[in-house]
Amino acid sequence: MQLMLNLRSLSLTVKPKVIFVSPARLALVRVAKRHFNITPGPPGPLSPGQNESQGEESEKSTHDTPKLAPNPSGTLFKMFESAATTFASLLILGLAGYGYHKYYKYLVLQKMEKAFEPGDPVLELAALQERGSVARAGERDLHWIRQPEQAKIDAIVNGSDKGHYHLLIGEKGTGKSSMLLNAMQKVAGEGISMFEAHADLEIFRIRLGRALDYEFHEDYIGSLFSIKGPREGNTALLDIERAFNKLEKIALARRKTVGRPLVLIINSTHLLRDDDDGRDLLELIQQRAEQWAASNLVTVVLNSDDYWVYERLKQYGTRMEVLPVLDLPKQQAMSALKQYRSRYYKEEPSTGILEQVYDRVGGRVTFLARVAKAPDMLRTCDDICRTEKTWFLNNCWILGEDMDDDVMDQQKYASAAIVLAKALVDQEKEAEKTYDPNKGHLLPQIPLHKAREIMTRADFIKDYDHVNVFTIDAQAMVRADSVPMQNAFRETCGEAGFEEHLNATLHRISAIESLGRTREVLAKDLISGKYKVTGRADKGNGMTVEVQPTQAKDG
Repeated sequence: MQLMLNLRSLSLTVKPKVIFVSPARLALVRVAKRHFNITPGPPGPLSPGQNESQGEESEKSTHDTPKLAPNPSGTLFKMFESAATTFASLLILGLAGYGYHKYYKYLVLQKMEKAFEPGDPVLELAALQERGSVARAGERDLHWIRQPEQAKIDAIVNGSDKGHYHLLIGEKGTGKSSMLLNAMQKVAGEGISMFEAHADLEIFRIRLGRALDYEFHEDYIGSLFSIKGPREGNTALLDIERAFNKLEKIALARRKTVGRPLVLIINSTHLLRDDDDGRDLLELIQQRAEQWAASNLVTVVLNSDDYWVYERLKQYGTRMEVLPVLDLPKQQAMSALKQYRSRYYKEEPSTGILEQVYDRVGGRVTFLARVAKAPDMLRTCDDICRTEKTWFLNNCWILGEDMDDDVMDQQKYASAAIVLAKALVDQEKEAEKTYDPNKGHLLPQIPLHKAREIMTRADFIKDYDHVNVFTIDAQAMVRADSVPMQNAFRETCGEAGFEEHLNATLHRISAIESLGRTREVLAKDLISGKYKVTGRADKGNGMTVEVQPTQAKDG
């Protein structure tokens, strides 16, 4: 009995083990009890080392713990806290994206405005090509060619000629681009942007963006803020339209401060293709040019070597002015050649030599520049004439009676050019005056509609103009592209046997075409009698074929 009391007193002196529970775990237990209705289960078996009294005390303490009542206000507070955090995150993201978007648009306009500040890159490139160093302001008056149209171009470029957009049209090498660069140098390129056109719209877009310092949103990173960039899914034509929109904003702001329009020069417009894409681009440019000319915002200048650009623009050209750029007159060409020769070669060429040079190459600026830089001017003139004749024959020579029918299409193209060249040579022989002592050469010319009638084709003349064999001026008159080309026509048509060779080629072409239109009808096993073969009602009543009876041989 005493042993039992000692054991009981020993068990009562054992200190219970204290377990510390964190407040977070306690809150988690309370939430679990509240939402999942956790209640203590039936008492299980005692663990080893636990007596019956300890089990009863543990069960009693569990039953005595009060149940936590549900707390709706705590749940709503947590929901509101989560919603507020999400809203704040979205608000910060939206403000950051909107701020970047507005800053990017402001930066685009600032960059484009700097593109019209003095110092155009085209001027620096031109100066490096001509003089080997950047042009200085005092050297701009040393240009050795002075065109009669230079004063008009100066007024266009410096902004004093307003209310129109302009088309410079003329043969290749007449000095159109040189006059534009000369006019830009006089104002240091301020308020002017110039670039070269291209047949590919993507390359045209890139060159336009470079001239305007516009990246077409290719450096836009708004996608980081889930903002779709305007470049996604666009075509080159839409990008060009957006560039013109930005340019219009710059012009509106500039008109309030400067008071004169911007000048946008598109050089080599003839390089655009005469197809749907090229015509759409040209129509877009003309629409903007008409609108800007009416409001004195931007003066657009188009420079072209081919007639088709003028033909396309003339249809809707209300405010368009055409400036033809022709070869230099005789006296001006000789004076410029003499001046250049005396400055760079320290010699004074005689008037006879200068007249021989003009008689052979005419007043084409590019030819005169080559001749002036050559040690032997007359030999260079002969080389130029030989090169032009070779170009003409390589593109348009005829093959004669023995040509193969596989070259039918090419020979139609070549024979039409030869026929037109012969017509110009014949007209030159019949003309009363082909040379003026003051003006120089008076090249024979034929109206465009008559030229098409002579060739019996209406589509070839544009190709001849593009390859610089014939040219069409702003008055729709067709003539040889240059004086050396007219000399090539004259020499070719004056060769022995030319008429017979041309007639044989035309006869062969007609024979091949006739063979292509001929149809052979074969009828077999016909008995004697008459047979009527009918055709189309609009081509007649057909024909009647009579088969004679065969006579039996005597035997």
